[in-house]
Amino acid sequence: MGILFGFAPWIVYWVLVGNVPFATAVLVALGVSIAAFVVARVSDSPGRTLEIGAVVTFVILAGLTFTLDQAFMERWMQPLSNAGIFLVALISALIGRPFVREFAQVGQPKEVIESEPFERITAVLTWIWIVAFGGMTVSSAVPPLIQGDATILDTRTPLSFVCYWVVPFTLLGLAALLTRLLPDRMVPPEEEIVRKTTFVAFSEAEIDQLMYLATEHANREVGAGKEAYDIRIGGKGVPLVGDETFDVQGARAQTLTASARATRRQNSRSTY
Repeated sequence: MGILFGFAPWIVYWVLVGNVPFATAVLVALGVSIAAFVVARVSDSPGRTLEIGAVVTFVILAGLTFTLDQAFMERWMQPLSNAGIFLVALISALIGRPFVREFAQVGQPKEVIESEPFERITAVLTWIWIVAFGGMTVSSAVPPLIQGDATILDTRTPLSFVCYWVVPFTLLGLAALLTRLLPDRMVPPEEEIVRKTTFVAFSEAEIDQLMYLATEHANREVGAGKEAYDIRIGGKGVPLVGDETFDVQGARAQTLTASARATRRQNSRSTY
């Protein structure tokens, strides 16, 4: 539902544009985008790219609506609104903040958010939406480029209603369908998810002591009813082997990293 909240300004605009005056459509969409941004801030949510991008997009579209003539709006406001969400989604991926990840991580535990499968799935889904929005933009730009008098109000010319409406919203529906179906097929079994934690140990500690500390921290990370196994310890990414001890020059203690997988407690096992 979170991502639907992010799409709300565009959905409202696409429903209204062509059915009410352009000024009404853009002002309502702008109001919804501002409301969504304010609600997110009040609820202490971090600034999401999609919400910020919606406000910027509809401020620009509102400015164009009140300065350009009716004929231009009938030809180009639909492609411009599609281009707006396409650019916002693309920018979110390019700056390392895929908008799907920003919504998906809400309410998720730290080990899920930091896991490789979560990052991979949310990145793939973001690019699926980027491709869909790009296709919507290109399709809706075809009528005014090929047919100079094209309009979103034309329901008789196939080029107009197919490229303005049918193709874009078919792509939108396919992206939504893939967003629902793909995650279940991309998530690995729970026992294959590697969880990471950190702990502090004295540099004089031996391998058995370090493994005990790592196991305790890993078991807290995996949660109730589960037990960590395949526990690995490393200092600065270098794994410990045998009875080797850590010796940090000039320091009495160091922060170590540990990774582990989890299984149901009755099937638990640990390896060094």
